[in-house]
Amino acid sequence: MSSSTMTIHLKIWRQKNSHSKGRFETYTLDQVDEHMSFLEMLDVLNEQLIMEDGDPVEFDYDCREGICGSCNLVINGKAHGPKHLTAVCQLHMRNYNDGDTVVIEPARAAAFPVIKDLVVDRTAFDRIIEAGGYVSVKTGSAPEANLIPVNQKKANQAFDFATCIGCGACVAACPNSSASLFTGAKIAHLNKLPQGQPERNERVLAMVDQMQKEGFGDCSNFAECEAVCPVGISISAIAEMRRDYMKALFDD
Repeated sequence: MSSSTMTIHLKIWRQKNSHSKGRFETYTLDQVDEHMSFLEMLDVLNEQLIMEDGDPVEFDYDCREGICGSCNLVINGKAHGPKHLTAVCQLHMRNYNDGDTVVIEPARAAAFPVIKDLVVDRTAFDRIIEAGGYVSVKTGSAPEANLIPVNQKKANQAFDFATCIGCGACVAACPNSSASLFTGAKIAHLNKLPQGQPERNERVLAMVDQMQKEGFGDCSNFAECEAVCPVGISISAIAEMRRDYMKALFDD
């Protein structure tokens, strides 16, 4: 398969740590292959910087298969870049043209402090999950799956919400830096299932309260979160979270 190469100009946010003042630095890469993934292009940049005795750009990644969510970057002002339903690691350089300037920033939010360069601390998400995003009731040994009747529609909805990879694109895109889509998805996928019912009220109260403690903003229904979500989580998760939260308050 033939391929073409291009020159790409990069404007990348560099920051030593959360206490340092950051800045944009510019770099130019020649001979960028159109079949490279975006992260492979950053690998090439880092190889070049190392060869020049420079400091490589720190960026986060793990699976490089669009599954783990750790690769979230803001590219030309959009979380995960220009391609719909695509994580950064699955974005390819064929989406850019020879001579393009690409601006790369971390996912900015007060609750996501910068660790270094493009890497942010997203452990606020972990603390929201720790607050109630699990089933802890004693169930004994695992029963035969077919013994627990689950409505097909609810099972499909639970699966759709469970696909959230916790990348934080929703927070980066939201004008309020809200984590409502992430939290709503994590609540909804358990609240849809029979196993999640015993702790339903405690779960939604604890997780929403923790979200607020972490310093995320409130949702104003801009729907920017849904637009950039690499797995297409619907903002209906937010409506369900709000409804369940109010119901839990009155039930208590």
